[in-house]
Amino acid sequence: MVVILKPGTPQNDVRKMVAFFEAKSFKVGVTVGVDCTILGLVGDTTALDIHKIEQFDVVERVTRISEPYKKANRKFHPEDTVVDVSGVPVGGGSFAVMAGPCSIESGEQITAIARDVQSAGAAILRGGAFKPRSSPYSFQGMGLPGLKLMLEAKAETGLPIVTELVSPEYCEIFDEKVDLVQIGARNMQNFELLKEAGKMSKPILLKRGLSATYEEWLMSAEYIMNEGNQNVILCERGIRTTETYTRNTLDVSAIPCIKRMSHLPVIIDPSHSGGYSYLVEPLTLAGIAAGADGIIVEVHNDPLHAKCDGQQSLTPEQFGDLMGKAEKLVDFMGKTIVK
Repeated sequence: MVVILKPGTPQNDVRKMVAFFEAKSFKVGVTVGVDCTILGLVGDTTALDIHKIEQFDVVERVTRISEPYKKANRKFHPEDTVVDVSGVPVGGGSFAVMAGPCSIESGEQITAIARDVQSAGAAILRGGAFKPRSSPYSFQGMGLPGLKLMLEAKAETGLPIVTELVSPEYCEIFDEKVDLVQIGARNMQNFELLKEAGKMSKPILLKRGLSATYEEWLMSAEYIMNEGNQNVILCERGIRTTETYTRNTLDVSAIPCIKRMSHLPVIIDPSHSGGYSYLVEPLTLAGIAAGADGIIVEVHNDPLHAKCDGQQSLTPEQFGDLMGKAEKLVDFMGKTIVK
């Protein structure tokens, strides 16, 4: 249920309304907008009488919400959420570019790529220290030593970092060291991991599962937000369809649909979506045109010898070309690339 208070309602009256609902065992989210204040009630509201609530002098109107996701729902929070990643805004009118290798292979590799993507305009460095793979025989990442190398690249360039969390046992070190914590597609419905991510202080990048519906995706975000962490960025990374020519299929429709359903920022992963480097540019441009708030792109200085996903990685030169085209379209869409 959403309770919309009248414009100019004093903060003291807002607090009284919050206390009123909390006394009835509801969790209350407060969103202060330009024109009004919105109270989002989480809990079983079936017994609440809307007409009685509307009798309060400060209440403008009350709306029941049928969707199971509440905190991620745009009805709870009409204005776009802007997530701050160590000084880099994601959402609203800002377009954030995250770039780097699929997996960290050496200190020289990650630092060199960090310099390259930074000079081309990326604001956040991506890289995999832990790599959950379909095959147990594939390269699984360097683990914590890889994270240490990524932190060294961050120290040299000043770029915030995003890397994937695969187990609750690493939550503490990720919360301390990582700027943006990624929950990968294969863990989108790992609910225990989502709960632990919700207790972290760092923002979360939640990738859509391979076959997840929009509602399932948002419900996963709800798990995180329900634990207290409201800073969630959604990532459309391609889904599994009947087409096998590409690795996955980028669901461009997800961008405007999710933005209609939710206030959370939405970015795309054009690398995993298509699975081939030649698809990264057209998918990026399609995502920008559809309203995406950013991209996360794989860049490798030697794709032919990459230990992971070399076929879908751009070279630094290709990434620079992409940024030149992307910046023009981002500007046309009324947004600004964060640098």
